[in-house]
Amino acid sequence: MTQIRVQLPYHLRNLAHVQGEAVLDVVAPITLRTVLDAIEARYPMLLGTIRDHETGRRRPFLRFFACEEDLSLNSPDAPLPEAVTQGREPLLIIGAIAGG
Repeated sequence: MTQIRVQLPYHLRNLAHVQGEAVLDVVAPITLRTVLDAIEARYPMLLGTIRDHETGRRRPFLRFFACEEDLSLNSPDAPLPEAVTQGREPLLIIGAIAGG
C-alpha cells in the first residue's frame, strides 16, 4: 500500500470532517479510480459527491489536478504522476466556479 495525499474542496472536507489534507492508503496501481475508491471507503459520506453512483463519472463541477496538470479528462485508470504516488505532491480535487 502507498500513502497518497489528497486535498479536498472546503465543502467536501466539511462533510467528511477532514482537517487539512486527507492521507489515504491506496493499493497499487495508483490511479484516479483507486484513489477515489480509497476516499469513498474511508469517508463513506462522500459517496456520490465526487463521482456519480451509476456511471462512476466525475461530477461536473469538480476537477482533478496534480503537478500543475489537469487530470480531469484523463482515463480514471491512467497512472497518476510519480510525485503523487511517492507522496511528494498531493492530488487536488477542486470545485469549479461557474457564473454569468
